[in-house]
Amino acid sequence: MTKLPSSDLAKSIYASLVRCRKFDEKIVELYPEQEMRCPTHLSLGQEGAAVGICRALRKDDLIFSTHRCHSHAVAKGGDFKILFAELYGKEAGCCRGKGGSMHFVQPDIGLMGSSAIVGGNLPLAMGAALAAKMQGKDTVSVSFFGDGAVEQGTFHEGLSFSSLKKLPVIFACENNGLATCTPISSRQPYSDLYKRAEGYHIPGVQVNGRNVLEVYEAAQDAVARARKGDGPTLIEMKCCRWKEHVGPNFDYNLGFRSKEEVEKEMGSCPVNNFRKLILENNILKENELKEISGNIDKEINEAVKFAKETPFPKPEEIYEDI
Repeated sequence: MTKLPSSDLAKSIYASLVRCRKFDEKIVELYPEQEMRCPTHLSLGQEGAAVGICRALRKDDLIFSTHRCHSHAVAKGGDFKILFAELYGKEAGCCRGKGGSMHFVQPDIGLMGSSAIVGGNLPLAMGAALAAKMQGKDTVSVSFFGDGAVEQGTFHEGLSFSSLKKLPVIFACENNGLATCTPISSRQPYSDLYKRAEGYHIPGVQVNGRNVLEVYEAAQDAVARARKGDGPTLIEMKCCRWKEHVGPNFDYNLGFRSKEEVEKEMGSCPVNNFRKLILENNILKENELKEISGNIDKEINEAVKFAKETPFPKPEEIYEDI
């Protein structure tokens, strides 16, 4: 049974959930204009996992993300202006317009980069955790990855070495049951991926990624354990990717899942689940939630305007930073 949040915590979590949701919804709205020329991997439906983990972190804690990085970046405190500018390929973007949707980065808030290579960020988070331990810091590193990354050698090597050295790292698996279009039942002998932690003598927990408080409480425990020097934790968050693997559309036509399946999952929306909980328990009022949502709409619209108006990189800069 999860503990009910205070009003301040509820405001913070709700605002973060809505920021993540509205960021991707705005991309869905604008992508058909063909001004965003990069592929885009949306986090719609998975916001609870990102917010639950990031809300348990400090600003100086580090996260390492994947190609589906939007909610991770936003939940860690990413700046809408530089993120939208990156999507539009503009010089003001977080990678000066050269990275696009899959490569959000903002080191000043602990967003250390996003790797489009499946499983590619696990060794990076592990290395950052090793560095922190060697320097005597109490910062924590987090690697976000999907269930497909569990099939990569970096997952097993990362858990093994991190356990051996008791590194302050959290392995945060967003298990949406799909590797692009291939269901986990066709790839794994069992879907309870948290059990993999047993083989490396570290805690493994499974939580409902549609319940942000459940994720948050698991993350708090893992962070406290890491800061004490007790080593890593594997957190498996069961969730659903609403849209296609890459792009703003649904993928019913591809045959690997039905419209009914996705609509059922959308009925267990992490944003709506939290909204219902805080209203039913009189933690926040409807007008407070509307104010939060309205302020975020204004912020996003200003960021999009900025991104569209700011210049592209100069042609002579094409080979810089490569």
